[in-house]
Amino acid sequence: MKEAGAALGAVTILSFMSRLYQLAEPPHVCWDETHFGKMGSYYINGTFFFDVHPPLGKMLIGFAGHLTGYNGSFSFLKPGQSYGSHSYVGMRGFCAFLGACLPPFVFLIVFRMSLSVGVALLASMLVLLDTGCITLSQYILLDPILMFFILGAVLSMVMFQSYSSRPFSALWWLWLALTGVNLAGAMGVKFVGLFVVILVGVNTARDLWKLLGDLTLTLDVILYHLAARVICLILLPLTLYALIFVVHFTVLNKSGPGDGFFSSAFQSRLIGNNLHNASMPEYLAYGSVVTLKNVRAAAGYLHSHWHLYPEGVGARQQQVTTYSHKDHNNLWIVKKHNAEYDSESPLEFVHHGDIIRLEHKATGCNLHSHQQEAPLTKKHLQVTAYGTNGTGDSNDFWRIEVTSDKHKVKVLRSQIRLLHLATSCVLGSTGKTLPKWGWEQSEVTCSPYLRESPDTLWNVEDHEHHRLPKISVSILKPSFLEALVESHIVMLRANSGMKPKEHEVTSKPWHWPINFQGLRFSGVNTTDVRIYLLGNPVIWWLNLSGLILYVVLALCAAVSLQRGFILCSEVKGIYSHLSAVSWELFLVSPSLTRAVPLLIGIYDLFTLYVMMDVNGVIYLTEVFTLLLGSGGQLMSWWLLHYVPFFFMGRVLYYHHYFPAMLFSSMLTAVTLSSLLQLCTTVLCPSRQQAVNAIGMSLLAGALLYSFYLFHPLAYGMVGSLADEPDSPMAGLRWMDSWDF
Repeated sequence: MKEAGAALGAVTILSFMSRLYQLAEPPHVCWDETHFGKMGSYYINGTFFFDVHPPLGKMLIGFAGHLTGYNGSFSFLKPGQSYGSHSYVGMRGFCAFLGACLPPFVFLIVFRMSLSVGVALLASMLVLLDTGCITLSQYILLDPILMFFILGAVLSMVMFQSYSSRPFSALWWLWLALTGVNLAGAMGVKFVGLFVVILVGVNTARDLWKLLGDLTLTLDVILYHLAARVICLILLPLTLYALIFVVHFTVLNKSGPGDGFFSSAFQSRLIGNNLHNASMPEYLAYGSVVTLKNVRAAAGYLHSHWHLYPEGVGARQQQVTTYSHKDHNNLWIVKKHNAEYDSESPLEFVHHGDIIRLEHKATGCNLHSHQQEAPLTKKHLQVTAYGTNGTGDSNDFWRIEVTSDKHKVKVLRSQIRLLHLATSCVLGSTGKTLPKWGWEQSEVTCSPYLRESPDTLWNVEDHEHHRLPKISVSILKPSFLEALVESHIVMLRANSGMKPKEHEVTSKPWHWPINFQGLRFSGVNTTDVRIYLLGNPVIWWLNLSGLILYVVLALCAAVSLQRGFILCSEVKGIYSHLSAVSWELFLVSPSLTRAVPLLIGIYDLFTLYVMMDVNGVIYLTEVFTLLLGSGGQLMSWWLLHYVPFFFMGRVLYYHHYFPAMLFSSMLTAVTLSSLLQLCTTVLCPSRQQAVNAIGMSLLAGALLYSFYLFHPLAYGMVGSLADEPDSPMAGLRWMDSWDF
């Protein structure tokens, strides 16, 4: 344990040194700091904003900035913007601190799984010396926070399992509870934290299944185990996750740039929003003057103006769009389809199923559709404003459908659809931006697809009627649970709809393990300090080789165990003969068939990892268990954090792979250590340790040298680009797709 403690201490010190080194450089906004630094400022100022990720990461960044003297006044407009006298190092330092915890966490996880200091040290070095991990840790980003909670959850789970022989002890409860806390943290930073939730869930189910098969345990004890896990791994994370949003909604109580992504009822909670403490009639009636807001995130208000559609774009009638700003051209008068509004007649409320006309207040034209194609969206029909002083034709008739209580239309809360009577299409906003002739506002169409979607749902936001009493809209504010559900709907919808920006560098999942392409964090010219996010190529390609090698070794180990090998000492002679034959076959075989004798040789090695007992019998031992047990878990964890990206429709970036890279590094350490031990089985025990130590030392030296070569990627490159002979990185641009 002293050896493990010394190794862990060394890893921890080196990790913090490497992550905190030159933390203030460069003194300007780098890459996504423009987003997450700005969001930290919003928390300090209490300004409501919208992001596609849950709020914990940005909240912690803002809190770190507040504690270190940052006042939230910096604008974070664009990458390259100088920080000047603003205090930004505290926020970078917080992220670097969490990033510096990753190598020690990796050490502890692998040590608990392998019970080998050497394997744990190798795994931690692969993360410690990776230039990509260093770069991600040194800036105001969500990635180090996410990876901290992911590895924190895995470490807590592994530690909890190590106390399985002492159930319900204080440390057993502590590590179980910490697992739940870290699960809430991972989900609270990014939705991909769900992968580690699944990881822990599968391991928990496996543990409970083993307990169920332990006939020494009574049913009461098994139920206690189940209850403990439900409390700590389900109820505790859910409570903490909800608490994150309680703080989020409480702190961000002022109107800001995120208002338009949320419903009108949600916006009424925000100080400074025009709906905050506003008053208006509660239910819609004929003669009401209203604005209709599309439920689709940031789609805007139903809008029209005097401008006509140009020649060749459907009928040359008045344009109808959605517009994201408040405007008098957003106002519509609700009328019966077959009569004008009479202020002297009895007051009538609008109900579900009524047929209505919507007259544009500013121009006197009616909302209208017909059998003309929409300007941008194929198979959709054009929507216009048509008529004079409220007089039009039968194509102005719409049936109103209330999706919830199917009764009267309540301001802010009721979601409605407008079904065009003549064509049976439904009014919607596509979100597509019209050309300059449409003032770059968003397209409104009549969709023939009648399924309910946010694009075709609307709510009444502003409401005027001189004959109706007004109520304070504060009574219509959503409850916390409603606000929580709406937030997640908006986040998930926006996440799935993310598309690459112009000139933005994106990537595909198959690019990631091969280190195909990095990301420019800072600097373009030779006079700039250039930071380039790219994993240490030696480490990443070693990890890739480790994945392939693991599959081969694990297959051989599984076959060996299935065949039940118990070998005698004579096997050494057989081994020498088989190895020689395999080598000769390898040399003389055609290139396409060399893999077969090579696999035979590898299989021979597997049958020889053995331990000599007093009778001289050789048995297969803990290497197989390490490969198939701990190695199998690490392989499944890597797959769980990598494979789902192949099925995601949203835009993807290189940095999404880094959580999976952590598990790949752990698996590489286990695989290489096992291979080295297998290769030394023909040696006497006194030489085995020496050869293992030499092999590990050579590998560590290669990793250190690769870090020496590529460390400028993380800490800054100045001068000529890598393809110039006088560049400090000359000769290191090993792939054309690398852009440094």
